[in-house]
Amino acid sequence: MEITQRQREILCQIIEEYAETASPVGSVTLAKLFGVSPATIRAEMAKLESLGLIAQPHTSAGRVPTDAGYRFYVNNLDGNAALEIEEGAEDERRRTFERGVHALEVRVSSQSRADAAIRGAVDALVELTGNLGLATIGGQLYLSGLTRLFTQPEFGDTRRVQAVAKLLDNLEPWLREAAPGEALNIFIGHENPIGKNSEVSLIISKFRSPFSDKSYIGVLGPTRQNYSKVMSLVKHAGNMLEDIL
Repeated sequence: MEITQRQREILCQIIEEYAETASPVGSVTLAKLFGVSPATIRAEMAKLESLGLIAQPHTSAGRVPTDAGYRFYVNNLDGNAALEIEEGAEDERRRTFERGVHALEVRVSSQSRADAAIRGAVDALVELTGNLGLATIGGQLYLSGLTRLFTQPEFGDTRRVQAVAKLLDNLEPWLREAAPGEALNIFIGHENPIGKNSEVSLIISKFRSPFSDKSYIGVLGPTRQNYSKVMSLVKHAGNMLEDIL
């Protein structure tokens, strides 16, 4: 897909602004950020819209990213982009994971310690992302943070809550059967094979545990989220669990 550098930057800004505010992003806001006229921004937005990367929710509104726009953004993240977190934030993130893992540690057997560590890492992901956290523990799926997920503005719509509930009902058998092969897997919106209409994204990391060589940890949240941050956190959680288990 051919887009200019400025169009790429505008798309990134729309995605990041929308993740932060949950409101469509207008040309006036972007014009101030890029130091050009609103008319110039509108022309660039029209191109992005024609490519299916952004959409206009309703008349005279700003623009929001589409699933295709999020996919383009994720696929074009610089290799180190997801790791570009201030040193203080990185330290705090590690402490949050360590607290979550060790707070639930049970010293009875290696399996019970592994169970506690995985649950703690999931709870830390919930705290750090505001999404639903999930992990496979043996033959079961552990979920945490459903209330946090449903307090996000997207889920004021009962239809969307029901769609997510239906996805969760089918998530465990799908993970067991499909076993995504990459270390980090990102399924955005309609890409979710078991929840095409749920308008959520699933980000999961595979890791080795005493339960399985193909255990998974990750988050499920609205398509509107900070992908570089969340991808980094999920990858970190999987790596950390492999290190300590």
